[in-house]
Amino acid sequence: MIVVGVMSGTSMDGLDVAVGDFTLDGTDVIVDPLFDTGIPWPEPLRARLLSVLPPARTTVDEMCALDTEIGQSTARAVADVLADNGVKADLVASHGQTVFHWVDGVRALGTLQLGQPAWIVEATGLPVVSDIRARDIAAGGQGAPLASTLDALWLAGDSRRAALNLGGIANVTVVGAPGEPVVAFDTGPANCLLDVAAERILGCGFDEDGRIAATGTVRDDVLELLLAEPYYGLDAPKSTGRELFDRSYVADRLVGVGVDGPDLLATLTELTAVTVADAVRRLDVTEVVVSGGGVRNSTLMSALRRRLAPTAVVTSAERGLPPLSKEAYLVALLGFLTWNQIPGVVPGATGSPQPRVLGRISPGDAPMRLPEPSEPPRRLVVRRKPLRRT
Repeated sequence: MIVVGVMSGTSMDGLDVAVGDFTLDGTDVIVDPLFDTGIPWPEPLRARLLSVLPPARTTVDEMCALDTEIGQSTARAVADVLADNGVKADLVASHGQTVFHWVDGVRALGTLQLGQPAWIVEATGLPVVSDIRARDIAAGGQGAPLASTLDALWLAGDSRRAALNLGGIANVTVVGAPGEPVVAFDTGPANCLLDVAAERILGCGFDEDGRIAATGTVRDDVLELLLAEPYYGLDAPKSTGRELFDRSYVADRLVGVGVDGPDLLATLTELTAVTVADAVRRLDVTEVVVSGGGVRNSTLMSALRRRLAPTAVVTSAERGLPPLSKEAYLVALLGFLTWNQIPGVVPGATGSPQPRVLGRISPGDAPMRLPEPSEPPRRLVVRRKPLRRT
């Protein structure tokens, strides 16, 4: 099957679209990555999305409008990508834009992603897998990090390795030798606090390449205050989001503390590096494979390498998946698994006692015939490098 995966993460930058050709071959899933692209949200839409995040309040009519507009934007993106590349796909998997992930203590109770899939069906005629996280939460899981599904299959081998995604939130999957349980959880903020600070200090959505942070000095007193966050001490599995690390998070915790712009950005960069390294180091891995928008921040990557040394730190590109689109390929994989009635989580990775087939399927224009359920695969083989990122 040729599957289109569409993802918009907690950074809310826009849509990542990836198209892959997926095949089941015994206990292997083989994927030929075909092409991928990034499509920014229109700035007015992104501003409205950010404005509904906690601790803000909103209205049901605004939520309805955003659900429709995100669905329409996603539909246009998928249709345009397929038309521009001359490819006929079989299935679309759309994650939607997370606006709330409801966690009470250590238990996830619900999650909300916007982006009405009917618009994608109408624009493409293809069946669409959506609402991917909810079933895992209903089964007792965290609904996150679902990246653990791809990571566990992709990094399977004889040594313990970690996959790290640096989006708005950082998540990690630790994959050991055959028979070892997969460990996966959100470590805390990656880019979300940095982006809020950059918007306030620089007047733009991010500190490009960490250039301003590189001119600052890490303030140990500020770092100590931020590291007091109880979330970091919780045991895995655990998940978090902008509900905790919201737009007022840093200001609320630094009341009365004076810190200038470059020093604050440097300290927030170090916060991500410290919390990731502390989480990963105690899991005794030999390599960390990094993806997500944080890969473009050389100051953050340098801090991670320093904190994780002597553990090797590489990007996902070295293993065949582009760092900026890896999660879109993940969504495509999850859609493929759902179509084949294969559970979309690795046992124990999200905390659910019983893995479930994820999501709901909106039928396309053609009659829908699902294949017979298949056995869960044991390995993901990336057969060749992506052709291009447009």
